[in-house]
Amino acid sequence: MRKRIWGWFFFDWASQPYNTLLITFIFAPYVKELIGDGARAQTAWGFGIGLAGFLIAILAPVLGAISDVSGNRIRWIWGFSGLYVIGSAMLWFAAPGDFNLYQTLFFFGIGMIGMEFATIFTNSMLPDLGTKEEIGRISGNGWAFGYLGGLIALVLMLALFAEDAETGKTLIGIDPVFGLNAAEREGTRFVGPLTALWYAVFMIPFFVFVRDPKPVARPDGAVGEALSGLRRTLRNLPRTPSLFAYLTSSMFYRDALNGMYVFGGIYASGVLDWSVVFIGVFGIVAIIAGAIFAVIGGRMDARFGPKPVISVSILVLTFVAVSIVFVSRDAVYGVPVAEGSMLPDITFFVFGALIGAAGGVIQSASRTMMVRQANPARMAEAFGLYALAGKATSFLAPTLIGIATAISGSQQIGVSPLIFLFLIGLILLRYVKPQGDSPTWSAPPPPLH
Repeated sequence: MRKRIWGWFFFDWASQPYNTLLITFIFAPYVKELIGDGARAQTAWGFGIGLAGFLIAILAPVLGAISDVSGNRIRWIWGFSGLYVIGSAMLWFAAPGDFNLYQTLFFFGIGMIGMEFATIFTNSMLPDLGTKEEIGRISGNGWAFGYLGGLIALVLMLALFAEDAETGKTLIGIDPVFGLNAAEREGTRFVGPLTALWYAVFMIPFFVFVRDPKPVARPDGAVGEALSGLRRTLRNLPRTPSLFAYLTSSMFYRDALNGMYVFGGIYASGVLDWSVVFIGVFGIVAIIAGAIFAVIGGRMDARFGPKPVISVSILVLTFVAVSIVFVSRDAVYGVPVAEGSMLPDITFFVFGALIGAAGGVIQSASRTMMVRQANPARMAEAFGLYALAGKATSFLAPTLIGIATAISGSQQIGVSPLIFLFLIGLILLRYVKPQGDSPTWSAPPPPLH
């Protein structure tokens, strides 16, 4: 069983670089450099990710329901892993002289869809790994392990491959390794193949040690039965008020957290005039904090349950959302600072650590809470609905931030809608029962080896 848990951990380790390297810190800024116009780049990136998110939201519950009925989640993970590897590897062709935005967004979306769908099926395995008392700690350790993988991948990328657009040197002042041509941005473009290779190598322990307890054979009529069951689940959501409240609550607070992740770098660049290198260091600090506190949060989850852990995390993130409105190059909480002072930078680094810490904890505890709210017989379907909840309002935070920024003309005031999204999530969380609508949940027996 211990090997099976470690094998499950390796999915988080293998898949995290898609978020760290491609979505946030390396590839997205590179695309903005290629396009030149920041507003056009942000618009294109938003629509591209939004379309992929829409497809994920529509298909996630359906695929989860089919998996629950037909079994063999491992086979689904194999298939979506192929999309992950192909989509990320093809980003190598986003070359400066022959850049095709639509092709780039297509393959980026393919990889993102593969990552998200594979995550649905691996998350649905969580209750198979231990008892109700153990899964909080297991989830937290897995999330921390994934953060560590993302951190190592980011450090390797910044130190050995990603070149500065002006100097052609990496963060440690060397040419990109393996003879990659800095003038053609081959070092930065290598982020795609590196992400694909990282995933392919580190998924080996997962496929070796993780066994699915469900039968391989799919019964006749499995698809129709699955879709009928999904329709019943959606129709009966109001009759399961705790699950309904949790899905709605997580919809808002996860959207606000994603808004922080997406706009954190843009905010730091625009308000504090940070360079890409400085933002990369900021990301390292946030990831380290996330890894450490994911472990701590997992233990708190095991001791107190996921609901209070999520509540405290939302309060911390709300504090940060309020605070960043009052931090600029000229003042911190309304107190003027001298020109050249590092106080705004230090303050924002503290915020980054808090975002990383609370973000890691809340994401780990959220999937534990989903296990408690879900029907054990339809766990993949439940995580499909969880993915749907995470994507259904993914447009909300960016849209509200865009509107607030356009009206106010201030980046600081522009991020204020995040405060209200977090508070709505916290209020709705009050209606969530810690053990779900049916408090008789128990973990299914481990698979035979």
